[in-house]
Amino acid sequence: MSRGEVARSYGGVSAEERRADRRRRLLAAGRAAWADSGPTGVKVRGICALSGLTDRYFYEHFANRDALLLAVADDVRDQLLTAMVQAGLAAEGDAAVKLRAALQSFLDTAQADPQIMRIVTSDTAGIPGLAERRHDVLATIADLVVEHAPAVLAVDDHDPAQLRRAAMFVTGGVNQLIEAWLDGAITMSTADLAAECTRMCLAVIRNRG
Repeated sequence: MSRGEVARSYGGVSAEERRADRRRRLLAAGRAAWADSGPTGVKVRGICALSGLTDRYFYEHFANRDALLLAVADDVRDQLLTAMVQAGLAAEGDAAVKLRAALQSFLDTAQADPQIMRIVTSDTAGIPGLAERRHDVLATIADLVVEHAPAVLAVDDHDPAQLRRAAMFVTGGVNQLIEAWLDGAITMSTADLAAECTRMCLAVIRNRG
């Protein structure tokens, strides 16, 4: 067996699979450390201890601690957005039913995972790049609103620029409501908050000026 073949497979597990597993372990350790101690409590040495990996493997995947924090934030974002999109697509009914299902799935996923709750409510002002990540998420959701809103509108002809402004308005508003709910300033069930956000969103989209 050649050296290349040994590198590709060890114990029936390929090198790429081992590399992916190490990254998953580092992300899981990053989530746990962030949830337990906040972003400032995430240290390379601690992550290596939690994951059972050496710093060599840490730096194989991440340039530094901040890069890991961004990857953890991306991982949490992807989990929430995936739950949201899948629920919306699976729901049978009109736009209101689909939007309500998507929002409730987003909220239920966050509520069911204490790590997510602590990560999304922590102070991340000191993490370079994270504010831009959050802005990009809101822009992506606004794009989805623009894409699917025409099916909700009562007329076929609409002003795309006006629709984009309405999408930005509802996306920012829903984000503020969700942040207030996460912080405990709003005390509602996930179902009630999803229904409230849906009602407000559709009211704006349907009467956008």
